[in-house]
Amino acid sequence: MPDRAPTAPPPGATDVTDAALQRRRRYMSGPAALLGGPANVIMQLGLPPVGRGVVESTVTSGRFDLNPRKRGKTTLTYLAVAMLGTDDDRAAYREAVDTSHRHVRSTADSPVRYNAFDPRLQLWVAACIYRGTADSLALLHGGVDDDIAEELYRESARFGTTLQVRPEMWPADRAAFQQYWDSMLGEIAFDDEVRRYLLDQVVGLGPYHPIQRVLFRDTNRFFTTGYLPQQFRDQLDLDWGPRRQRVFELTMRAIGRTSALLPLRWRLYPFEGYLADMRKPRAQGKSLV
Repeated sequence: MPDRAPTAPPPGATDVTDAALQRRRRYMSGPAALLGGPANVIMQLGLPPVGRGVVESTVTSGRFDLNPRKRGKTTLTYLAVAMLGTDDDRAAYREAVDTSHRHVRSTADSPVRYNAFDPRLQLWVAACIYRGTADSLALLHGGVDDDIAEELYRESARFGTTLQVRPEMWPADRAAFQQYWDSMLGEIAFDDEVRRYLLDQVVGLGPYHPIQRVLFRDTNRFFTTGYLPQQFRDQLDLDWGPRRQRVFELTMRAIGRTSALLPLRWRLYPFEGYLADMRKPRAQGKSLV
């Protein structure tokens, strides 16, 4: 992997200090952080309005089942901007994402009402991303101390506030977040179309080349199922058990010990690279998504 120079914010963007960037970077685990991505998508789409918004989306350029690589890049860039970017970066990317979200809204034929600008739905998506991040830290590194956990929780509000979630909507602390999470689990449900989309496209790697599916489908299913809370496994009929759980935990800890030894540029991959790639077209006045 080629070395990258540290990502420099645009002129005038001084709201992120070097110390703040260093604190955020300690959370990064490189490519290992991507292992839970498919499970996170499943959790997000477990809320029916989010699930229907994805499967009914008319924004074909941003659909995972039609353009998986572009969809992945857009999502990872959003995460990089939210956690590593400046306020100016987040404002610019919010405007870019909003151009796509304007087209994501329910129709008269939709079984549930939804609108991509709904801050309640965005709050759930942000909560899933935070939950996935916290789970990754626990699985890869055995968790973190309370000070780091609190800092991570506060900063994770950006997963929502980078879009339309108001700061006061983010639960006040981790205890309040757990109450919010538990209260939302009763709303989780997958209709047949969303379930089929998730199993075929996300778990089964449907959009990828047949050779890639053969090579990576079982591995993807293993990590995806391992990352999911049991309620989500049950609703999707994903087999799991104590033996698989033990193998999953041992595998994740081994990956965590290895990633902790990697140079910083590897642990920042691919997020800092995507942040740099976002800033180039932004400086040129080009589209960001």
